[in-house]
Amino acid sequence: MPNLRKFAFLGIALCTFALPAGAQSVSRLASPNPASPIASAVTVPPGYTTYYISGTPSGPMNPNIPQGSPGRWGDTTQQTDDSLTKLEATLKQLGLTFGDVVKATVFLVADPAKGGQLDFPAMNAEWSKRFGTAAQPNKPARSTVQVTLATPGALVEIELIAVKK
Repeated sequence: MPNLRKFAFLGIALCTFALPAGAQSVSRLASPNPASPIASAVTVPPGYTTYYISGTPSGPMNPNIPQGSPGRWGDTTQQTDDSLTKLEATLKQLGLTFGDVVKATVFLVADPAKGGQLDFPAMNAEWSKRFGTAAQPNKPARSTVQVTLATPGALVEIELIAVKK
């Protein structure tokens, strides 16, 4: 009888430790700043499909302003909103949401209307409407880099990496 108890205990222990491995989920290391709309790190366990979503800039918003002119596509706020709206549509086509995003890169251009300064607060404010909210609490890891984009007048381009079990 004692051997049967040992065998039963061993079986229960193996099942206890084996089950979570198959049920692992994406884990997100919170930023030291709890108000930040990004995670410090994201870990994706085996068994997830990875989606690489191309950089998506804003589209023309004011055709009456000449191509390449500042303001043609709107300011950083408008362009960030437009880019994220387009990315949301792409995610939806793939059966994904912003909650599935684990990594993002934001390419940001200095705004001539702001004296050649980045409008990082405007981009981050729009970003915060979609990540780290009560409705969508998942925050991806993110890098934001200052660049010159190939499309004249574009101030924002965003690319995403998402995963799904």
